[in-house]
Amino acid sequence: MSSNDDRKLKIAHVITRMIVGGAQENTLLTIVGHLNKGHEVVLITGPTSGTEGNLFKNTNLPEFEIIEIPSLVREINPLKDFQAYRHIKKLCRERGFDVVHTHTSKAGVIGRAAAWHAGVKAVVHTVHGQAFHPYQSKFNNWLYRTAERFAAKRCHRIYAVAQAMIDQCVEANIAPREKYQVVYSGMDIEDFINALPESELRAELNIPANVKVVGAIARLFEQKGYEYFIPVARKVLDVHPETHFLIVGDGPMRASIDAEIVKLNMKDKFHFAGLVAPSQVCRYTALMDILLHLSLHEGLPRCVVQALACGKPAVGFALDGTPEVIIPGETGFLASAGSIAEAAEGVNKILNDPALALQMGKNGRQKVAAQFAAQTMCDILETEFLRLTKTKN
Repeated sequence: MSSNDDRKLKIAHVITRMIVGGAQENTLLTIVGHLNKGHEVVLITGPTSGTEGNLFKNTNLPEFEIIEIPSLVREINPLKDFQAYRHIKKLCRERGFDVVHTHTSKAGVIGRAAAWHAGVKAVVHTVHGQAFHPYQSKFNNWLYRTAERFAAKRCHRIYAVAQAMIDQCVEANIAPREKYQVVYSGMDIEDFINALPESELRAELNIPANVKVVGAIARLFEQKGYEYFIPVARKVLDVHPETHFLIVGDGPMRASIDAEIVKLNMKDKFHFAGLVAPSQVCRYTALMDILLHLSLHEGLPRCVVQALACGKPAVGFALDGTPEVIIPGETGFLASAGSIAEAAEGVNKILNDPALALQMGKNGRQKVAAQFAAQTMCDILETEFLRLTKTKN
């Protein structure tokens, strides 16, 4: 940290739920990083349940306070939303937080309004991914843009995990550009840099030895790209019939994905790891030769950064923050959003050229090693928090 300011802050993070997901991992790493610096950190969250997992399970963490608010739910619910707002505002006034840092769209709107009206010194928000995007109804798009503009006026600073997020927000008139700052999402990069393929894990997943593996790491959820991944896999098999596919994640789309795989005669080529603890994802990534990430709605895809750290090239759609890490011909290939043919072509190019795949892996590891380290993110945010609380009265 560049600052000599050694003040200890009272920091609260607000998020709707702590599922196994990128925004949640980012939040947890920030909490741990600031606890290690001696700050007092509290997590305010809604209930976490369902097939998307709970990030606190199978995770070794230092002790810190977690306040669960039953009314802080992901779905829009005017009564519960107002109850959550009042509860957070009351907490802010009673606990005297120096900083309230909100995450995800719903918690971002409610949490920023509550903290702002409670007079918190520094109210900040991180855009992990846009609430508004082209793949939703016009009404929802208008609603989320309106809510984000409202919340943007009730905070001092907005961070984004990719430059593309800032550009989209400014274009949508959410807030002026000077209110934003890129803070790349921190990760346990070392685990991925040091991960090596395990033959025992490969056998456990029934993946044959000496076959190329194309992988996906994402919840089995709408807009995570599986409606493209499956037909791309079919096109890849038409050219490289020996290829196998590994999916890491679980969710409500599992049955429909299974049905589509059977329909396209690929059942023996697919392997499902299920829901994997974040600390274990590096082991599965190490088994892959290529990461294929085809989400239509993303901030900056953590799984792509992690794959590059693991020395694996990646193929993804050219949208949101993905082009900031997939550099065509250097760390992987980009495809036009929704283009099955272009995505398959990118995968096949890498499979056709082992020397290119190896070089892309080296380039990717070099690109992300320092930029996405968790400590880098925590240091930047700590410096920001100290600056903001020093200038606010």
